[in-house]
Amino acid sequence: MRKSLPLGLAAALLAVPAFAQNLPNLSAADVLGPAGVVPLTTPQPPARLVVDPPLPGPLAQDRVFIQYRAENLRIQPVFGPAALAVTPRIGHVHVTVDDAPWHWADASGEPIILVGLTPGSHSVQITLADANHRPLDSATIRFVVPAAPAGHQH
Repeated sequence: MRKSLPLGLAAALLAVPAFAQNLPNLSAADVLGPAGVVPLTTPQPPARLVVDPPLPGPLAQDRVFIQYRAENLRIQPVFGPAALAVTPRIGHVHVTVDDAPWHWADASGEPIILVGLTPGSHSVQITLADANHRPLDSATIRFVVPAAPAGHQH
């Protein structure tokens, strides 16, 4: 009896050659960074945060989806002084909405999703932080939540 691969795994394996063709001369380390099992012998480059504006489709429906990525830092739910010695560097993000006096920490690496904001101008500050919550880089995204059409409730 012949066994077949699960559909998702088969699709992922078929996608690898197409992705690799777009990166013709890059090694795995060039794309993924250094392996997490070998200590670095050189100083790590600075951590950098890249944040996209909210996705327009969900924003029009009062849902804010903000995608981000970190460079030279892996988003991981590991905290405390011992985590500072891990290489490559690990950390998380702090999220502050509309200059609130509080923020929350997120170590999922998933897009930030906000719902229930009132129509009007808003800002979200995303701060890349190390395992001891020390800020490394930050970006503020400003956007407008549109008013709901007349007769429509969210």
